[in-house]
Amino acid sequence: MEQYSQLKRRLGSGWNTWNVRSVLSHVWLGDKPDEESETTGDNDSRGGFALNLALFSYADGSYLKETLIGRETVRPGAHATDGSYTDLTLSWKGSDLRVESAHDGKDLVVLITPTKNPIKPPALVIEAGLLWNRAGCVRRVGDTLVGHVGEETVSAYITGEPVEEYNIPAQAAYLAVPLTEEIGLSTGRRRSISEIQAAIITRRAEQHRRRSAFGRHGDAYDAIQSCLAWDTIYEPSRDRVISPVSRTWSVREGGWVLFCWDTFFAGLLASIDSKDLAYANAIEIVQQMIWEDVPTGDGTPPLKLGFVPNFSTAYGSASRDRSQPPVGSYVVLELFRKFGDKWLLELLFDDLLAWNRWWADKRDNGGLLSWGSQPYEPRVGNFWETEGVGNTYGAALESGLDNSPMYDDIPVNKTSHLLELADVGLTGLYIWDCDCLADIAKVLGRREEGELRARADRYRGHCVRLWSEEDGFYYNRRTDTDKLSRRISPTNFYAMLGRVASPAQAERIVNEHLLNESEFWGEWVLPSISRDDPAYKDNTYWRGRIWAPMNFLVYVGLQHYDLPGIRRDFAAKSEALLLKEWRSHRHVHENYNAETGEGCDVHNSDPFYHWGGLLGMVALMEAGL
Repeated sequence: MEQYSQLKRRLGSGWNTWNVRSVLSHVWLGDKPDEESETTGDNDSRGGFALNLALFSYADGSYLKETLIGRETVRPGAHATDGSYTDLTLSWKGSDLRVESAHDGKDLVVLITPTKNPIKPPALVIEAGLLWNRAGCVRRVGDTLVGHVGEETVSAYITGEPVEEYNIPAQAAYLAVPLTEEIGLSTGRRRSISEIQAAIITRRAEQHRRRSAFGRHGDAYDAIQSCLAWDTIYEPSRDRVISPVSRTWSVREGGWVLFCWDTFFAGLLASIDSKDLAYANAIEIVQQMIWEDVPTGDGTPPLKLGFVPNFSTAYGSASRDRSQPPVGSYVVLELFRKFGDKWLLELLFDDLLAWNRWWADKRDNGGLLSWGSQPYEPRVGNFWETEGVGNTYGAALESGLDNSPMYDDIPVNKTSHLLELADVGLTGLYIWDCDCLADIAKVLGRREEGELRARADRYRGHCVRLWSEEDGFYYNRRTDTDKLSRRISPTNFYAMLGRVASPAQAERIVNEHLLNESEFWGEWVLPSISRDDPAYKDNTYWRGRIWAPMNFLVYVGLQHYDLPGIRRDFAAKSEALLLKEWRSHRHVHENYNAETGEGCDVHNSDPFYHWGGLLGMVALMEAGL
């Protein structure tokens, strides 16, 4: 669709930290197009000239060529979505330095300020490069770096006096400057330190004004927006801008990795600052869909069904056995409600409908839904692609709750390849998906609205089998033994997402379980398994730790009921959890300790994983922002 082609070209332009491999790599993607300009063509002509900041240690000859948050000691500061201002501090080999960048017109300026140095300070190295095998060349001319890409020529100038360092492990033109004082870098024309400082002060103030617009929730906005901006990259194979969960995950997977519900949530998070980035993430994850033809059995053409895979990567691998929680219709509907662009709904509706039908066709288990994993013949052979396929672990991966204790002893049916567990969480999510997609169909005037409403009502009716009047709760039910499973997690509250619970039931669910301190309530909420479950003490991944998407989905469920007090308290607790690590370390964690609120206490909690920002999104939504 032409609107998206224009959006991609508009979003993927100018200077920004586009290079996934380093947050100290500033890359030029060409001028932002005019509204009337051509949006198609060879993306090799659209930039790729990079200025990579590196450090050379005179103490031991080590060289920091690439820098990533969570791998190197980086404290990320603000990052405007369009790259007009960035700020970080780096500690390395006894040196501390602050690096700020800003746009000055269409040019880039960078200020590198050492705040601590060893006896002999390191050399700052500015490497020129061409990324993504783009056609062109880079060269050094005196104290200037020059890049030629397509018809563009970009020149970069420094304020310090370069020195000759012949043994630096760089393979292209570079400048080396002793880091004994502030160093300025500018493109387009030579600028003094004071000119660079002035441009940075201007852009820093602009970013501060954006933050200030959120009032007392400014820190939550800062955490959400800047984490997402630092995680946003340019992906050349499809000429697109995307926001993978973190750079470290993407580098491990060859350049990028997109997870299903994570990327939909990235679209929602981006909506607080950038419509274009929000749309790009929602569209790109839908475009990862895996398609299949399903025979109808009545002689009519096969039904075209598809699903968004659990993951897809730069290596070409994808989880063709499983999907992930269906949150896409909600995100797309929310983006429409906020920005009002009907073309987004028109672009994605048919794909989201095919995915919705896929769940009913592939995951129905006696009128309720179960997670599954279909065996298949691997095409790529990547370990991730075949890991757990067709077994309990593969089905648990589809839930997004990889090692949840809820699935510890649940077998997979060898015929259906579904967990022997009618899952209230999945069923609630699916009914919610039907409701949201039906609302989209209504906006578009699509006849499928009736189909979707009827399907939601049918599954909603079957959920009566999961209710325990004695306990005032919706449980999962074993499909092999027909007994309720009393291992509970926040997914049990997703009955409220699908409006399965009556108002009276919702009050019992909240009062007897959500607010029960032996189950889920406490200073830090919500643990991913009940606090009285034996696995809660494991404190590893989905075994007891707090995950932002669970909090977010429970909060949206609470919005469906007249429970303003608990909703307000829940939002405040979620925001407090996000800000604990944000204010102390500028971290947005993948998951958090349910006893201490820490994220850094374990090794397997990525410290800059954007969906942690959903904790703050809850607070912004509660405040009407």
